[in-house]
Parts: sequence; structure tokens; C-alpha cells
Amino acid sequence: MNNKTIAFLELKYGNIYGGYPNFYAISEIALLVFEYGSNKIFLESWINNANVDIVTVTSKTNELGHTVGRVKEVFNMKTGRRRPYDEEFKLSEEDLQEEFRKLRPSKMPIKNFLIKNFRKYRFMDIVVFDGRRDVFLCERSGANFGHYNIIDLQKDFNKETDYLFSLNKLAVVANFELDRSYLRTNNLEYWLHPIAARQIVPKSAAYDAARLMMVFNEWHLHHDDFLIKAQLLLNRIQVTKAADSGDDD
Repeated sequence: MNNKTIAFLELKYGNIYGGYPNFYAISEIALLVFEYGSNKIFLESWINNANVDIVTVTSKTNELGHTVGRVKEVFNMKTGRRRPYDEEFKLSEEDLQEEFRKLRPSKMPIKNFLIKNFRKYRFMDIVVFDGRRDVFLCERSGANFGHYNIIDLQKDFNKETDYLFSLNKLAVVANFELDRSYLRTNNLEYWLHPIAARQIVPKSAAYDAARLMMVFNEWHLHHDDFLIKAQLLLNRIQVTKAADSGDDD
């Protein structure tokens, strides 16, 4: 694995507020590139500044990474403002077409961002997490993934463990920690350039890309240890669920 380079792709997206539930707009893209051997990390980010309201869904998790609730909010990509979601709200067809019009100019920057960074860094493997929609949305903007090997960590881990882990749970398994200019997990520690470190803030695509990279490396480089810790976490979740069920009796 000497100086092999691998990429990690994460997107943030949501459907237009008041629009079709199956049409998604990309709000953020993070492409994190890791070089084995040197442990160098390169992070490229793109943020959509279109003045469009999208619906975001955020998982609320407990200390085990288990989802205990979901929060739906309305997020304006230009201002960054959030406000409560009203499920009764619907845009008129005319207003919806106006939102599509405002989104159209972002298609070319997304394509250019991906093509530029695919050329800039030499990698053949792109790791995603439950990333079928991520890849589809990038392809819809004109990016071509035909020459790359797409590795879906959630699918591969599910095949091995027969359990559908979330990235939140796997980050707990890995004991992920961001400490200013360092990414740390159970067995790994990598230094971040300050420019990259500034981009990695919780709930961002860059943060998820960093978690994905650390989880992937723990799984690959410390495989048996990671599987044992994953099983221990599942045991703790089952014990907690059983205790909560007992409280309801």
C-alpha cells in the first residue's frame, strides 16, 4: 500500500422545500484524499450558494451512536439560516419552477469541481457510505465515475457483519475524535493541515468525509480489532434497548 492514494466522497443534499420529495439539490460536496505511506490528507470542499430553501434531516444520536430521533429543518443554502419545517407547506408550480431556475447555475460548478479534483489527485478507488444517491447526483451534474472503483463501506461492512451500521455508530466503534489539527481513532492519528482542519466542522460534508476515512482505515488496517469493537457496541445497544423496554413495563 506504499503511497497508494484513495478518495472519500461525501455529499449533503435535500429536496426543495415545498417541492417534489424525490428531487434533491446538492448543498455541499467534500472530497478527502488520503495517501497511504505518507499519511497526507488533502481536502477539497464545494458549497452551494444558491438562494434556495432545502429540507435537511439530521439524526439525533445517543452516546452509542444509536439514532433516537430525527430533526427536519428548512435550510437556506445562501444565508445558512435554518427554520422549522412545515409538512403542509407546498410551492405553487410557478414558484417551484423559479427554484429550479435558481438551482440550474450550480450544475456546471459541481461538474467542474469534481472533474478538476479527479484530475488533480491520482486515485482509482472512491469510498462512499450508502453512496448510491451521492454518485447519482454527481453524475446528474455531469461527473463521470466510469473509470473509478466505487467502494461502499456500509455495503461491504454489512456483508461482513450482517448488520446495517450507520456512520454515527461506526464513528463510535472507531472512537473518532477531531482535536484541532489531529484526527484520532483507537489505533490511528493523522495530522491535518490547518486549511483542511478549518473545513472539518460537525454536521458538514467534510466532517463526514473525515469520519469515513478514519473508520475505513481502522477497518482495513486494524480489521480484527475493529470487528471486535463493533460487536461490543452492538451488545451495548442491545442491553440498552432491553433496559429501556423493561422501564416501559
